[in-house]
Amino acid sequence: MEQKEIKEKAILVGCQISRDDDLRFHYSMEELAALTKTAQGEVLISLVQKRERRHPATYIGKGKVEELNALVEELEADIVIINDELSPSQKRNLATEINVPIIDRTQLILDIFAQRARSKEGQLQVELAQLQYMLPRLAGQGIALSRLGAGIGTRGPGETKLETDRRHIRRRIDDIKNQLSVIVGHRDRYRERRKKNKAFQVAIVGYTNAGKSTLFNRLSEADSFEENQLFATLDPMTRKLILPSGFLALITDTVGFIQDLPTALIAAFRSTLEEVKEADMLLHIVDMSNPDYFHHEKTVNKLLDDLGVKDIPQLTVYNKKDIKHADFVPTADTPTAFISAYNKEDRQDLKEKFEKMIIDLMTPYVVLVPSNEGKLLSQLKNETILRELLFDEPSQLYRCRGFSLQDQQITGQLQKYKM
Repeated sequence: MEQKEIKEKAILVGCQISRDDDLRFHYSMEELAALTKTAQGEVLISLVQKRERRHPATYIGKGKVEELNALVEELEADIVIINDELSPSQKRNLATEINVPIIDRTQLILDIFAQRARSKEGQLQVELAQLQYMLPRLAGQGIALSRLGAGIGTRGPGETKLETDRRHIRRRIDDIKNQLSVIVGHRDRYRERRKKNKAFQVAIVGYTNAGKSTLFNRLSEADSFEENQLFATLDPMTRKLILPSGFLALITDTVGFIQDLPTALIAAFRSTLEEVKEADMLLHIVDMSNPDYFHHEKTVNKLLDDLGVKDIPQLTVYNKKDIKHADFVPTADTPTAFISAYNKEDRQDLKEKFEKMIIDLMTPYVVLVPSNEGKLLSQLKNETILRELLFDEPSQLYRCRGFSLQDQQITGQLQKYKM
C-alpha cells in the first residue's frame, strides 16, 4: 500500500514595518506560503503584525508572541515559519516561548534546496550553506534541536551533525570547501574547452517559477525537471539550441532568483551563477501572470547587477501570455518578447528574435568556397548564420553570404575565401 505523505502543519508569521508597502508585504507572505507548500508543509494560518521596527529580542511584540503560542496549541501546529531571517538571539528567545520548532525564511529556502539538489556539487553546496547558517546560532540550541525530530528545516545535514560542537562543524565546512574547489576546477576546465570551441552561450535567468525550465525543455528538447513549484531547478544544465538558420548555440537553465535570497546562498550557488557570467546573451524570463511580476523583474535585474553581468545583451521574455495578469504592463528597457512557453509558434518567433539579436553581435561575410570543401560548408551552416548559399556551375564555387562571430575560429578560416 502506498504511504501517504504527511504534511507538517505550519503557522506563518510576518512583521510589516512601517516602510513596507501593504501590497509588497502581502506578496512576500504569499511567497512564504508557496515556499512552505514546496517544502511539503500545509499552511494553517498567517499571523501578521505592523510595527515601527522588528522587535530586537523576539521579532514580533510580546503580546503577539503570546497570541502565537495560543494559536500553536489551539491549532496543534507542528512548526512556526518566520517571514524574515532571524538573528541568533531572536531565534533563541522565541524558542523559549514557543513549544514547536521555529524556522525562518532562510532555513526554509535552504530546506527546499536540500530536497532539490541532485548533483554531488549541489548537495555539498546546500550542506555548506546550512552549516554556515547554523554556526552562529548553535549557542543555546540544545533544547530546540532535540525537539526538531524530522521535517521542514531539518533536511540536509540534519540535527545530529548540528548538535556536535563548533569544531566539528568548522572541520566539515573546510572539508566541503576542499571538495567543492576540486569540482569547480573540473567545471572550469570544461568551460574553458567550451570557450575554446567558441560555442555561443545563452543563459536563461529569471525569478523562481517563471517558467524557465519549461521553456528550456522546449527550446532544447531536454528533460530538465519542470514543476509548478519554487526552485524546481537547482543544478545548472546545458543543452544544444538550434536556431532557425541552423546556427548552433548552447543554452543553460539556471536556479531561480528570489527576493531576500540570503547572501550565503548566492555565494554557495556560484556554479549556476558562473554559467550566467560566461554567457554571451541572457534570456530573462518574467511570469506575466504573477501580480508581483514587476518586483520579480527588478529583483532579478538587481542580482544580475550584483553579479556584474549587466553588460551582457539581454532579451526579456514575458512568459504565460495566455494567463497574463489584468494589470500587466511591460517595463523592460531591453528588447522584449511575449510568449507562452507551450506555444510552438511563440517559441519559433522567439528563436527568430533571438537570432536577429545575435546577428547584431556578428560581422557580415561573403565568400567563394570550392565545391570540394564539404566540411567548411557544413561548418558555415552550424557555426555561422548563413543567409545565402548559391552554386556557380562554371566556376564550381559556392557563393556564401552570412554573419559570423569575430572571435570564432571559422571567421579566421574564411579570410582566404573572401571575394
